[in-house]
Amino acid sequence: MPRDLIVFGEDWGRHPSSTQHIVRRLANDRRIIWVNSLGLRRPRLDRRDLARVMDKARALFAKGQASPATNRSPATPHPFAAVVNPRAISWPGSALAATVNRQLLSRQLSAAVQRSGLVRPVIWTSLPTALPVLGALGEHAVVYYAGDDFSALAGVDHQPVARMEAELARRADLVLSASEIIARRFDPAKTQVLPHGVDYARFATPVARADALPAGKVAGFYGSINDWIDIDVIASAARRLPDWSFVLIGRVETDISALQGLANVRILPPMAHGELASFSQHWDVSILPFRRNRQIAASNPLKLREYLAAGRPVAATWRFAAIDAVGGPVCVHPDLAKAIQDAKPMADAVLQFRPELAQETWEARAQTVARLIDAL
Repeated sequence: MPRDLIVFGEDWGRHPSSTQHIVRRLANDRRIIWVNSLGLRRPRLDRRDLARVMDKARALFAKGQASPATNRSPATPHPFAAVVNPRAISWPGSALAATVNRQLLSRQLSAAVQRSGLVRPVIWTSLPTALPVLGALGEHAVVYYAGDDFSALAGVDHQPVARMEAELARRADLVLSASEIIARRFDPAKTQVLPHGVDYARFATPVARADALPAGKVAGFYGSINDWIDIDVIASAARRLPDWSFVLIGRVETDISALQGLANVRILPPMAHGELASFSQHWDVSILPFRRNRQIAASNPLKLREYLAAGRPVAATWRFAAIDAVGGPVCVHPDLAKAIQDAKPMADAVLQFRPELAQETWEARAQTVARLIDAL
């Protein structure tokens, strides 16, 4: 019998994470409560954090404790019994915050469980900050989905979050890891590597070219433009390839002053996941301009499989483990300009490889997860 779930993840609809892809599909045959982000660091008094606090406050007080599945949020509908905006203090490592959060969240979520009719649900958490609530909800079992190396992830209070993760992994009945590197940190007896899937039909089915895509040769990227993106290497490539356009799609969360004044660089705002194929199917080369660090070394970027499913060559600035794990044709060179030029002729190789990804869909990953959870 399919087990009900309480899922602790990032804010629903904020970005199409692996957890959101998998859990959306698990909702086809089980009741699920999604709990929005509990936070991985203490808030700072800067504009970005204050905006996030205000957004969460509006969501909490405008909709109450939970948004039922019959309601539609302003941005993203959901298939769940409820989406809960948690009443919690974001202060990893604080014993007082943990005590308060256990009381607040257990009351809030117990009420949501009762209203939604969940029976002895499995707790799935993608965030170590859910640790205080374990054992307070009458759960059947605990699953920890380890999608990132939190001890190296940007924007995280590393030491307290790493301690919470270690305790969470100890108490979990099952640990699912997005990569072999991450899996090495946990007990192999209860850890399974779960590679990312891909929405193959969405990215492989031909769609019309986006109007915003420049004419001529284009190198493109989509995703958060954050500290792990090497802005300098993009700027250098743009200067060395003046006959190419560089299109970056995503929320800018780092200093991009090195790109200012470059006429062949275009930055577009974040867009719906369903719109991305109209760009990635039609630009000439998809790029992975990541910095070389522990965070990327352990990562398994969703966009790598999506880029290849779209049928365009991929250029990366260094060979991290996920590239080898996918096994597709990716041109790697520390000089992004050279990687782009060398990747462009690889279009036929990508099209020959692409059918292999048809077996690595999110539906297939969700079926694997369902079997593991329901066997606990």
